[in-house]
Amino acid sequence: MSFLNDILPDTAEAFGKMRDSIFEGGTLDRKSKELIAVASSVLMRCQFCVDVHSQRAIAYGASKKEIAEAVAVAMFIAAGSQIGWTNIYGKNVYDSIFEEKEPEKPGETKGCCCGE
Repeated sequence: MSFLNDILPDTAEAFGKMRDSIFEGGTLDRKSKELIAVASSVLMRCQFCVDVHSQRAIAYGASKKEIAEAVAVAMFIAAGSQIGWTNIYGKNVYDSIFEEKEPEKPGETKGCCCGE
């Protein structure tokens, strides 16, 4: 985060304080927090974060199997979210896709769902 340190030092300092307040102390032990960070990093698709938090988890006693299980939990949440996110309109979008309706003719709609 050197660019933030140079350009926005107050922001960089605040980020560091947030990290310290989350990872130091509290009810969860550091290994558990790092395993949560590994799973979260997978979901955020941050390879750097996965590497850093995996190494920290190992330093705090996590095994390779525990890291693999954290990644598996993230995979499960990612897969399940692809079904659950579709309920935004009061009914499941998949039900809408498969309900009986007149097929659209090519060229009747433009672009994506916004009709542009």
